[in-house]
Amino acid sequence: MTTTAEQLSATTLLRFATAGSVDDGKSTLVGRLLHDSKSVLTDQLEAVEQASLNRGQEAPDLALLTDGLRAEREQGITIDVAYRYFATARRRFILADTPGHVQYTRNMVTGASTAELAVVLVDARNGVVEQTRRHAAVAALLRVPHVVLAVNKMDLVDYAEPVFAAIAEEFTAYAASLGVPEITAIPISALAGDNVVEPSAHMDWYGGPTVLEHLETVPVSHDLTACHARFPVQYVIRPQSAEHPDYRGYAGQIAAGVFRVGEAVAVLPSGRTTTITGIDALGESVDIAWAPQSVTLRLADDIDISRGDLIAPADDSPAVTQDVEATVCHVADQPLSVGQRVLLKHTTRTVKAIVKDIPSRLTLDDLSQHPAPGQLVANDIGRVVVRTAEPLALDSYEDSRRTGSFLLIDPADGTTLSAGMAGAAFVAAAEAVAAVDDDAEWDF
Repeated sequence: MTTTAEQLSATTLLRFATAGSVDDGKSTLVGRLLHDSKSVLTDQLEAVEQASLNRGQEAPDLALLTDGLRAEREQGITIDVAYRYFATARRRFILADTPGHVQYTRNMVTGASTAELAVVLVDARNGVVEQTRRHAAVAALLRVPHVVLAVNKMDLVDYAEPVFAAIAEEFTAYAASLGVPEITAIPISALAGDNVVEPSAHMDWYGGPTVLEHLETVPVSHDLTACHARFPVQYVIRPQSAEHPDYRGYAGQIAAGVFRVGEAVAVLPSGRTTTITGIDALGESVDIAWAPQSVTLRLADDIDISRGDLIAPADDSPAVTQDVEATVCHVADQPLSVGQRVLLKHTTRTVKAIVKDIPSRLTLDDLSQHPAPGQLVANDIGRVVVRTAEPLALDSYEDSRRTGSFLLIDPADGTTLSAGMAGAAFVAAAEAVAAVDDDAEWDF
């Protein structure tokens, strides 16, 4: 007989994030998903019901299932990223409920950085606003492969199809120009439960999936083995004991791809080449290992290798450079300025660097580039050129979200300044627009 644990282990995992402007109903949507999918424990629901009564509300406020900070409940807004886990018979989910306020856009970068799908909410009464565009841009920058446009509060516009259609058309055109590969629009009412878990009885003109149905069926690929093989060295194991007098192993987590015994590899940034003679995983020797396993590699030659070095196939190694051109989302309160000295953290390697140039800042209204802004302030998205003190082996973020990303850090106090993505900012607009069917401005 199959147990519940065995059933869940056989299902796929989807990581997704919710985003949108303030008061668009993100936390209510998440609460409705948890409630209607029966993923809320009885004592949790009782606590929410009591908290709602204390605030003078007759019906339970489902947003309280995710807004856990006292300041969030007092103000009725989301401030921090709230992570929740739930599961259905078809799939397991890890969701990140991200804030909508402009000053907390940086938190959306955190929540969406590992997401495979982003749910962007829009208030049907207000339509697409600047913060909607900002979150769409962040999702595109982070290469989130699937975006759902949830047009919320349809009950407040009498469930009118033209209102939904106009918003869906505007958002689809904007997101496509950013290079978002897939956009699905769903009209919902998170408060009333329309098209969240159960189909709505008020919108017979809509024949597409509910939010949960789409989340359960959207194709998700976790196959990191198809990517370029990359192994950031985290720790050098050299016991020098009587039992292992000559053992030298390089431990870490495989960021992407597959490594095999006998394979020729290069150690970067030095460029020295050698061969893998052994792979140790969970105390046993294996012939092959793949992402995201944590393993120890043994090499044929005694090369000077330390934490922060990158091991990659000799015939498929990333370029080594000291001049990093990237797009960054600035997340710190203090600005990022030309000439500023920073630390750049890439995988397990941290090096000194200087901001040589900030060529442009993105204007979200029309996606134009504001040239030479001189500095970036909190929540700005812009292009930067950084010169590092030591060479780095970076992939393009378009090729690898794991080894194409980095952080800029304040060397004085360790504050994270910016989240960076190496290479081009967005997929070419022409390619993106061509990928969107002219006869399918939204998916029904």
